[in-house]
Amino acid sequence: MKPAHQLRRGDEVRIREGGRERIVEVERIVNKRVGPPIAAQCLIDKSPPPPPPEVLAALPRRDRGAGRPTKRDRREIDRLLGRP
Repeated sequence: MKPAHQLRRGDEVRIREGGRERIVEVERIVNKRVGPPIAAQCLIDKSPPPPPPEVLAALPRRDRGAGRPTKRDRREIDRLLGRP
């Protein structure tokens, strides 16, 4: 879905944020800009719960500034995260 796409009540929006997937359903449409607390009331959060800290600690981390992961690194990351 593109950022300029018109949403309707009942639409489901999937977002990858910080390595975690968020799923929200539009409950109410607002016609003007509003603050975050009011915007949060217009959505139903259907996101899966975050993984436990033990799982996060076991995930591989790259050193900051180490550059872009190689194809082999990306495949290994996908395998560890259970992605196809």
